[in-house]
Amino acid sequence: MGKHGFLTPKAIGNRIKAKGLQKLKFYCQMCEKQCRDENGFKCHTMSESHQRQLLLFADNSDSYLDQFSEEFKDGYVGLLKRRFNGRRVQANHAYQEYIADRDHIHMNSTQWETLTEFVKWLGREGIVRADETEKGWFVTYIDRDPEVIKRQAKKMKMAASDEEKQERLLLEQIERAKSSNKDSGPSVSTELQRDEDSEEKVVFVMPKSISAKKKEPAVLNNVLKVNGKDKPDSSSSKPKKVNDKKRSAIEELIAENEAGKKRKRKKDSWIAENIVVKIVTKDLGKEYVKAKGVVEEVFDTYGAKIKLLKSGKKLKLDQAHLETVIPQVGRKVLILNGAYEGSRATLDKLNVDAFTVDVTLSSGICKGRVVTDLPYEDVSKLHTGD
Repeated sequence: MGKHGFLTPKAIGNRIKAKGLQKLKFYCQMCEKQCRDENGFKCHTMSESHQRQLLLFADNSDSYLDQFSEEFKDGYVGLLKRRFNGRRVQANHAYQEYIADRDHIHMNSTQWETLTEFVKWLGREGIVRADETEKGWFVTYIDRDPEVIKRQAKKMKMAASDEEKQERLLLEQIERAKSSNKDSGPSVSTELQRDEDSEEKVVFVMPKSISAKKKEPAVLNNVLKVNGKDKPDSSSSKPKKVNDKKRSAIEELIAENEAGKKRKRKKDSWIAENIVVKIVTKDLGKEYVKAKGVVEEVFDTYGAKIKLLKSGKKLKLDQAHLETVIPQVGRKVLILNGAYEGSRATLDKLNVDAFTVDVTLSSGICKGRVVTDLPYEDVSKLHTGD
C-alpha cells in the first residue's frame, strides 16, 4: 500500500475532517470549494482557477448574483413546501435544515444580507406569510399549485351550498309550522256577549275525569287550598301547554341552526374585494402606515391589489400586512368570515369592551336578521364610493 493510499491514517483523517459543515468564511461560492482553514483558503484565492472565476464574475456580476439568489430562494422555499407543507415554522429553524446540505447556496453570495431581510422579501412577494414574534420570525408557505387552489375552491363551494340548503330547509320548516298554527286557528280571548232579552243562565261544566282528579288530592291534602285562591284553573292551563310546545319546536330549530353556524370553522383568508382596509406593516415606510385603501382585486387567496384612498397609489400586499376598518354606526359593512360570509349588513352597535359589533343583514336569504357579537376581524367597511 502506497504512502498516500485510500486507507492510510492521514487519508482517513482528512475524510473525517471534511464531513459536515465547515466555516463559511473559508468557502468560495464561485469555485464551489470549501477550505478547512485560513491557509488553505489563502492558497485557493491565489490559484489560477480562482482568478479566472473572478474575471468571469467581474464581466457580468448582476447575472451571477441573480442566479445565486434564485437558487437560494428555490432551495429554501422547496424545503418549506416538502418538509413543512404549509405548517407555521420558525424561519431560522427552516434555515438550519437548509444549510445542513453541504452543497447548498450560501446566503452571503445572494442579494440578501440577513435572514430577516430574506423573510421580509418572501412576505412582500406573497410566497409565504411572515409574522414577527418575541421568538423571532415565523413563516408559513402558501401553496400556489393550481390543482391545490382548485381543490380548495371546490371544498369552499360545496360548504357554501350545504349551508344554503340548510338555511332553505330551516325556513321551509318554520313556514310550515306557522301555516299549521294558522289552520288550527289560534285561541283568542273575547268578552262574553249576551242578549239582554235572553234569560238563559251561563253554566260552566267541567269534564268528570279532570274534576275527579283535581278533587281527590284536595280532600286528602288540604281542603282550604281548594276553596281558596290557590285552586288551579284547569281550563286555562291546558291550552297554554299546547302553545308552549309549538313555540318551543320552532325555537329549537332556530337554536339548532344558530349553534351549527357558530360551530362552522373559519377560513384563514378573509380578504375580499370592494372593502376598505388599513395598512399595518412598517416595511413600506412611515407614509404608508395606517393608510386606508380599497381592495380592487384578490389574487392567490391571500394577496390583494389595493388602491389608496388619499394618494390613489396602487400596492400589492398580503393580508397579514392589513387589517379591517370598522365604520360609524349606520354604515354598510361586509361580513368576511363565519356563517354569514359574503353577506352585506348595516352596522347597528359597537361593543368596544368586547371588540365586537352588532349588525343587521341586508342581503341573502336571512335578510333582516340581527347578528350580534361579530369580532372586528370578521367585518370591514364596504366601499360605496363616497
